[in-house]
Amino acid sequence: MSDVARPQSILFACTLNAVRSPMAEAIARHYFGREIYFASAGLKRGALDPFAIAAMDEIGVDISGHKPHTFEDLEDSNFDLIVTLSPEAHHKALEFTRTMAVDVVYWPMPDATAAQGSREAILDAYRDVRERLTGRIKDLLGPRQQPTG
Repeated sequence: MSDVARPQSILFACTLNAVRSPMAEAIARHYFGREIYFASAGLKRGALDPFAIAAMDEIGVDISGHKPHTFEDLEDSNFDLIVTLSPEAHHKALEFTRTMAVDVVYWPMPDATAAQGSREAILDAYRDVRERLTGRIKDLLGPRQQPTG
């Protein structure tokens, strides 16, 4: 059996394209941007979140220039894979791709904007999302084990 072909273009989607999907897009581009095209979109256009910027700055990835996009803003809808990060985005992606040959996968991610407490406690929620996304992206796109024999 051969491995599933590695996607050449991936769209990350969440609700507002303000926290989860821009973080995922930036992390993926940071590690795999020379090999794969990445984009992100939301159901609605939110405002980029300062905590998301701060959490990404901690790992040396600048997302401060990100402009939130909706599905309708996408210039190219030819993606090999759409990774959805919120239930609402998953439903929209399935609707969006009804007539396309594209895989849609759902990675449930907590909504860091719901975190409360001190600035540090809130930032920890964003760090948690960042680390979860980093792990999933590396698992999906990292080096493949070649079968032996």
